Amino acid sequence: MKVLVCVKRVPFTGGKMVLAPDGKALETRHLGFTISPHEECGVEEAVRIVEAGGAGSGESVVLTLGPAEAVEQLRDAMALGIDRAIHLQTDGSEWDGESTAAAIVEAIRTEEAAGPFDLIFLGNESADACGFQVGLRVAHELGRPCATGLKRVKVEGPNVRCEQDTGAGRDVYVLPLPAVVTVKEGLNLPRYPSVPGRMRAARKPVVTSSPARPEQNLGLVELSVPGGPGRQTKLLGSGPAAAPVVVEMLCDIGVA
Repeated sequence: MKVLVCVKRVPFTGGKMVLAPDGKALETRHLGFTISPHEECGVEEAVRIVEAGGAGSGESVVLTLGPAEAVEQLRDAMALGIDRAIHLQTDGSEWDGESTAAAIVEAIRTEEAAGPFDLIFLGNESADACGFQVGLRVAHELGRPCATGLKRVKVEGPNVRCEQDTGAGRDVYVLPLPAVVTVKEGLNLPRYPSVPGRMRAARKPVVTSSPARPEQNLGLVELSVPGGPGRQTKLLGSGPAAAPVVVEMLCDIGVA
């Protein structure tokens, strides 16, 4: 079983988001970086699938399109058990979904000269752009079946069983391999990297290339930080005259 996982370097999702002065980028000087939570589950699932086949029975590969610093996220994935990495190095500027998918497909076709990937994992959407496009575009260009938004993936012989949450339960899809799937957080519980795992990751191979950035068909107009729920203050009065109003308010909320 040969499995590929595509990941993206994104700011820590729990950090405070501050916009750059032009309103078209995040101020990242004080932010840490990671891979999207959905993709963390994709990495874990790829490692589990290859491990289930036994030693020497398969290979797991991680791929990212991003700046030179994104090698950190590739090493993190390899510390969890991924065998090797592919880095499509860019200048750090954002690529639209179409261009990102095209670069990934080109890298996949180059890799598959030595044999096809049985299963390709992507996150359902990245934590920053939330485009929901790349997985479907990759599947379409490769001409492979695709299921999205999955909460369970199980390889069953020549097929992969995919389960997708719905409001009333789960939809189940059975896809023939090779296939492309996009997964969501909650698919599994990702492991933490161990110290020996990090030491092994430092020695694992990373193949780096620099794809040309094509003209972007989608443009960023503006970013905005969603407003919080806000707080409302009501002045009840001042001095002794406010006492009856305070008592009435306490009675209304059930504490008096």
